[in-house]
Amino acid sequence: MESILEYLSMVTDERQEKKVWHKMSDIIALVFFAMLAGADEWTEYEVFGKEHKEFLEKYLELPNGIPSHDTIQRVFAMVSPEFLQGFQVIWNEMLNSSEGEKIKKILAVDGKTQRGNGNKSQEANHIVSAVDENGFCLGEERVDDKSNEITAIPHLLDNLNIKGHIITTDAMGTQTEIVKKIRKKRADYVLALKGNQGSLHEEVKLYFSDPELLCKCAYTKTTEKARGGIEKREYWQTADIGWMSQKKDWAGLKSIAMTRNTINKDGKESMETRYFISSLPLGEKEIARAIRVHWMVESYHWHMDVTFREDESHTLEKQAAFNQNILRKLALNVLKIFDTGRKNTSVRMKRFTISTNPEKRLEEILSL
Repeated sequence: MESILEYLSMVTDERQEKKVWHKMSDIIALVFFAMLAGADEWTEYEVFGKEHKEFLEKYLELPNGIPSHDTIQRVFAMVSPEFLQGFQVIWNEMLNSSEGEKIKKILAVDGKTQRGNGNKSQEANHIVSAVDENGFCLGEERVDDKSNEITAIPHLLDNLNIKGHIITTDAMGTQTEIVKKIRKKRADYVLALKGNQGSLHEEVKLYFSDPELLCKCAYTKTTEKARGGIEKREYWQTADIGWMSQKKDWAGLKSIAMTRNTINKDGKESMETRYFISSLPLGEKEIARAIRVHWMVESYHWHMDVTFREDESHTLEKQAAFNQNILRKLALNVLKIFDTGRKNTSVRMKRFTISTNPEKRLEEILSL
């Protein structure tokens, strides 16, 4: 914890010296602790600080007590997002238990809009994040519009060590320049296809619609209970891609894949089929794992909206809203490994548990 507090003390504070009553590092730490304990809004951060001032003084200087919620929000509009992302990196290095393992880590890259940040006068922040299979967010990039994900993804990848790992995206990220970036950084990819890739999607779809070709593909499936029904997930993969007219446009392309999800619920059956391109060689188990992990990123967005009530937050100042998002993700990363002593405790319940006795529970977290 000492190294974390030492890092926070290095934050660049550009406020006028004579008017500064509260240290920027104290405010960042206060908000982080409050988030862990269930606070979601600026006023809630202030109330948490005042209710637990004596505990916080064990770790923070707080020379003039607890700042007002207005001061906390103003500071978050000023602090550099890159600084908070550095804070995020330090914690992730300690928390990411898979670090150093000699397996291909899967990083799902996907975007989410901060709906409460927009109004008639401005577009809401759209944030592209990279989430690994353990559910840890490793980095993010802010853009003003969902269509700008195409330019944001290369910037995000530049800030991550992706060598030897597998990058997944939805169809918006399936772009030739993004593929070049991934391969240049010596990583693999599994990218979804839709109509935005011109004839490529249709060609792959037609290939898998041929029964004779389909039966020659590598195949695997899983069946499990999901969403109140029985879900069967089927995966087909082939390295037979010499016929593809656009093969040369996609750096490192080695295989294509199809998934079919069939859900039986209340006597009704629904089916969804999706298509992918990949730099992975033939190995249906590996590509199935990558595709499955990418679907899991939706649960990460769900936590932002439901567990942390992000869409209910109406912080219009863009940098303040983005900085909140970074700390929410950091808090979620920590909560995922926090052990309450009870089995199968949800993240929401973990926040509630911390809120019932913040001094005891935060001490436990600080000793991780």
